[in-house]
Amino acid sequence: MERVLSVAQMRSADEYTIKNLGVDEIELVYRAGKSVADEIIKRFRGGRVLVCIGKGNNGADGRVVAEILSKTHGFSVTTLLSTHITQSVFERRFDIVVDCLFGTGLNREVDGKYKSLIENINNLNAFVVSCDIPSGLNGDNGNVLGVAVKANLTVAIQEYKLGHFLNDGPDYCGEVIAKDIGISIWEDECIHKISDLDAYKFFQPRLKNVNKGTFGKACVIGGSKNLLGGVLLSYNALTTLTVGAGYSYLYVPESLFSTYALKVPEIILSTFKDDGESIVFDKRALDSVMNFNSITIGMGCGISKQIYDCICYLLKNYKGKLIIDADGLNCLAKHGVEVLKDKVCSVVLTPHVLEFARLCGVDKNLISTNPIDYAKNFAKEYNIVLLLKSAVSIITNGVDTFINVTGTPAMAKAGSGDVLSGVLCGVLARTDGVFMETVASAYLFGRAGEMASVKSNEYSVIASDIVACLPDAINSLN
Repeated sequence: MERVLSVAQMRSADEYTIKNLGVDEIELVYRAGKSVADEIIKRFRGGRVLVCIGKGNNGADGRVVAEILSKTHGFSVTTLLSTHITQSVFERRFDIVVDCLFGTGLNREVDGKYKSLIENINNLNAFVVSCDIPSGLNGDNGNVLGVAVKANLTVAIQEYKLGHFLNDGPDYCGEVIAKDIGISIWEDECIHKISDLDAYKFFQPRLKNVNKGTFGKACVIGGSKNLLGGVLLSYNALTTLTVGAGYSYLYVPESLFSTYALKVPEIILSTFKDDGESIVFDKRALDSVMNFNSITIGMGCGISKQIYDCICYLLKNYKGKLIIDADGLNCLAKHGVEVLKDKVCSVVLTPHVLEFARLCGVDKNLISTNPIDYAKNFAKEYNIVLLLKSAVSIITNGVDTFINVTGTPAMAKAGSGDVLSGVLCGVLARTDGVFMETVASAYLFGRAGEMASVKSNEYSVIASDIVACLPDAINSLN
């Protein structure tokens, strides 16, 4: 796992290194600039370079970049100071632009001459390298502050920052690499980025003396007349087996039994009573799932008080691991999220941003300004694991927090989230914990989506393609 820092955490570490460890600030500036220059030299044998230099340490880094490149064979360097912008410079051609205008501390809209400067940089048709973070991007939430540099490469100084990965960050940062320049990180509450190793821990070689009962029973509850999703729900249940569960059960409305029957022969099909449209509260059926290791509920159920009552019953009586997704989340938002505090099971919620905003009772745009704190506070208040789905997902139990950067825009399609719930249900069925298992599931799901996109393209991937790539994704972890 790798650390991802907030702006305040990085600033504190910088100050600690200078004041307490006696590292000269000028030396740190030199190391930062050299790390950027080194990456350029590594990638290019030479070229025409424009170094855009702002105020403060970010600008000082730029001066070091310009100095090093100007002394390196093959590079022709032009510097542009933000205090003295010469418009005619943009009439020239450049191969490389180095962005050292603003650092991670920018917290206001970019306007005036700086707005024009960034727009000119973006129009140069050059390879753009940003120092620490693209200028105009918020370092904590990745939102564009009016306008931002679109980089091909971002050299993060010492550590990754939240703004590299959240919201607009991935679209503006390009490739992101972190370069160690000797700043001491003493903060022990850092966000972490998931790695192969984090996921591989849950997919290691099995013992020989095992049987299907060793790997648990997973249960998927969902479906309704208006949201049949028969094949998808069946695939969702099959997914639990694909990631290693021993048994997989699919519970659907009684009147729709024939719709789901034999879609996937490997799963065990059962039913809930229904009203001709969707599942109704069915104590008999609910009592029959109490011995399962994991249950996921909500996909295609529709929003109703009956579904909410089913969730409440599970929360108060089921002692396994309960995943609530899709319409299950919308039922909680509509009929009362406080029931989460009255539970005997381990709970994982898997909302996307809009669903999470409904649960919190706030506008989704407010969530985007500070998604980490909203997620952590919610998870802590209700003592649950929250997997907040987005282009980069946030996984937190209210104390520890991970972000997952695997995945692709190809997965932005109906049904993908249901597959994630299936992956999660299957992993939780055969393991003891919840939090790191959820972290690993998010990572694996994203990796499978990436592989599906490579086999197809970013437009054509569907949910079942992701399921089909899960075995390859698992193989890629070791």
